[in-house]
Amino acid sequence: MDALDHEQETAGEVTFRRIRADIIFGRLAPGERLRLERLRGEYNTSVSTLREVLSRLSSEGLVTAEGQRGFEVAPISVENFRQVAAMRSLLEGHALKGSFAAGDIEWEGRVVAAYHKLSRMESRMLAGDADQTMAWKHYDREFHHALISACGSRALLETHGAIFDKFLRYQVLAVLFRGAEAADEHKTLLECALARDAQTALAILDRHIVVCVDYTVANGLLT
Repeated sequence: MDALDHEQETAGEVTFRRIRADIIFGRLAPGERLRLERLRGEYNTSVSTLREVLSRLSSEGLVTAEGQRGFEVAPISVENFRQVAAMRSLLEGHALKGSFAAGDIEWEGRVVAAYHKLSRMESRMLAGDADQTMAWKHYDREFHHALISACGSRALLETHGAIFDKFLRYQVLAVLFRGAEAADEHKTLLECALARDAQTALAILDRHIVVCVDYTVANGLLT
């Protein structure tokens, strides 16, 4: 019985991660109806598991429950993007200060390694390789996580991760890469980390996030 419960729990977690990723990376579009019978076949799982998964995603704000109408992928809006960005800036800035203060040589190694992968990907994109967008966003997330990974608070890292993914969803939907400006900001954040210059890093991080939102809105990329 215990083995069966564990198996069902694992299947539910797999389905949860798959649907969550499909929402974040735009494979399930904003406002799309999530019909249980269709999803049951696509994700090879039961209707009861899907209901549990969609309820969990609803609590994260990635899915909306429409009463008798069922579930839909959460819509997007400029106002929501700004709210998500403000929360990301608050959480990431707080975690960054703690991480810079506590980080050791192992932390420095993680940051340098993550930056190396991100910068290589950004170089390819700057050279015109548009097929690297998904890989670039993966390495962007990895770099920002590495910067704050020594903050000492698992709860903070988990909360930041959930907010970062909502921010990432907007970037993916907008197919957003600001080019050399964003790449330069990442380089400066690396330099600040190695120098433990939290004050400059916070200013760069705030600009990095705010300008991303402004650029997206100004270019009508959320329409």
